[in-house]
Amino acid sequence: MADKGTKKKLTKVTGGESSSAAPVKPFVASDESKKKARNFRIIAVLCWLVAIAFQGVAIYLLTKPPIVMWQLIALILADLIFVIAGSLLWKKSNRFDPPSEKNKILFFMQSQLGVIAAIIAFLPLIILIFMNKNVSGKQKGIIGGIAIAALLIAGVTGVDWNPPSVEQYAEQTAQVEELTGKNSVFWTKAGTRYHLYSDCWRINTKRTDEIFQGTVAQARELKNISELCSTCEERVRKEKGLEIGKTAAEAAKEALEKKE
Repeated sequence: MADKGTKKKLTKVTGGESSSAAPVKPFVASDESKKKARNFRIIAVLCWLVAIAFQGVAIYLLTKPPIVMWQLIALILADLIFVIAGSLLWKKSNRFDPPSEKNKILFFMQSQLGVIAAIIAFLPLIILIFMNKNVSGKQKGIIGGIAIAALLIAGVTGVDWNPPSVEQYAEQTAQVEELTGKNSVFWTKAGTRYHLYSDCWRINTKRTDEIFQGTVAQARELKNISELCSTCEERVRKEKGLEIGKTAAEAAKEALEKKE
């Protein structure tokens, strides 16, 4: 059954289109995406540097008694805000220009740099709080506890639980092109999956007022959507006579073997 279209507002995201199906090829981010990723990374690094500067001020105050707790707590919270901001921007930059999984160490470093930044921005301060003789036991408990909590929050926020990669983008794009012949999918503002049909019932509900159309990479860049709608996949496979989980090439090879 062909796509009957949708009555919802359809917004097409321009740029990065692929006109026809092709063998799996390495994903290359567009110049526009690379530019956005670079800008996000620059701002992220600046946020981390500001966070480390706040930590530096807090460390300085720890060496100059008397210890004023509210000042240290304020600096820790400011540190936390900038670390989180930097981590969110860094993760977003990776969606626009993902790293490659070929080098596992570099892939981990780039994907989880937010965690490393959190450790750098808090661990030295935490160590100094508990080792500083100018800080009383009560102050160590309060300020140290807040600093540890901030480190944990910043660390968890910095983790990318589903890090994008060049290989992942290439595989997902190839899957969509294999099924539809083009790199074009649909998604919604609140959706968690991209779709192959604009008339898929899952995105044509009363809650949906606008549907976006673009490439697989754009769905990931703009909404961090990394999964294909199972309903759409099942529908297109039935239309093409493909088994679930089997590619068109595999189906053609199997048909040829049966003829022989």
